[in-house]
Amino acid sequence: MKKPDIIALYADENGEIFDAPGILAMGREGKDTRLLTPDDLIPLPESADLIFLPDRQALGMTPDGEVLPLTGNAVSAILPAGYTRTMLPAFSMDEGVSRLPLYGYTAVCVYKDQLYAAAVYTDENHKWDPEHYNTKNLKQLIKRVKKDLPDNPLIAHLANCSLEWHCCTAENLFYRRWECGIPTSPVCNANCFGCISLQPAECCPSPQSRIKFRPTPEQIAEVGIYHLDNAPEGIISFGQGCEGEPSLAADNIAAGIRLIREKTTKGQININTNAGYTEGIRRIVDAGLDTMRVSIISAIPESYDAYYRSNYRLEDVKASIDYALKKGIYVSLNMLYFPGFNDRHDELDAWKDFFKELPVQMIQVRNLNIDPDAFLAVMPEAQTGYVGTRRFLRELKKEFPQMEIGSFSHYIE
Repeated sequence: MKKPDIIALYADENGEIFDAPGILAMGREGKDTRLLTPDDLIPLPESADLIFLPDRQALGMTPDGEVLPLTGNAVSAILPAGYTRTMLPAFSMDEGVSRLPLYGYTAVCVYKDQLYAAAVYTDENHKWDPEHYNTKNLKQLIKRVKKDLPDNPLIAHLANCSLEWHCCTAENLFYRRWECGIPTSPVCNANCFGCISLQPAECCPSPQSRIKFRPTPEQIAEVGIYHLDNAPEGIISFGQGCEGEPSLAADNIAAGIRLIREKTTKGQININTNAGYTEGIRRIVDAGLDTMRVSIISAIPESYDAYYRSNYRLEDVKASIDYALKKGIYVSLNMLYFPGFNDRHDELDAWKDFFKELPVQMIQVRNLNIDPDAFLAVMPEAQTGYVGTRRFLRELKKEFPQMEIGSFSHYIE
């Protein structure tokens, strides 16, 4: 019996999506395109979205091997958290087209008469299911917290993040549960190419706005105590998408942590950080931090520098991680993942050396939300081939079986 074909998709000018019978679907790793195979695919997750890519013509392949552009725009899946893409959409484009918004573009197709995406399932966590957020009673819950904490400017900021940007960690404060973000820093020591809270005006728009004030230790502590005393499996996190680098607010955060721990021993205190300012990290760790998640894209200094464009170096990040590990902090890496980049042979070798030196407890693999061609244009050219996403994850797990590989921060007892 003939196996079912994997069929390409395209979209018209109005965004209506069609399949292309007889045309085989292609995907892309880095700059290279190839046919999608059943091993690349999983059924499209229920909460995924489909979008079309303007000014980018979908590519497909005829059964006799000819690659040809389709008469419409390329189509992409946008995956929910917990899924890691393995391939990008395949398309052609002219020079000078506008940069794409900050999303994680994923190859999608029709297979066995259903929609499939090029992805792997990396973590299961019901807490991040969209059905738990943006509920009808959210505005009423915000009013409750504003009444409980009437003079704290963080509440108005987090309310706006909840209603305007639909930030889950902001909403959790008002739902009184799980992980709650406490933004603290309007400034940053990096200029990440894919920053989600600050982009040049001529670039793609940021998906959320950055905090504009510096909360005091007392304001930080008031929110932290309120959440940890009320929330089951409560976590407070410094370093949200609506701020810069939290370690630059180390004095206020450290003082806030000490005030929190004078009042409650409940819950978990976390920082999401680039870890480039080691002195600030030390002060926060020593104040009573429980967990630390470090944003990172590469274990090769040249690649790291190309993306973060920071006033610190990868060695500073490693020094911060080393200090935290020696102090008993649970450390995870927020690995920004791009198929055809992180899984290059030299990148994989560098990661293995990194984890031998710094045995972090977890890596959280996160799809890098970026225009693929804009990203590759600023990163070092590939010097090696790549192993593919599935093998990349398998090899890391095989060599470091004690290290958890997932997508989310988990509550640590």
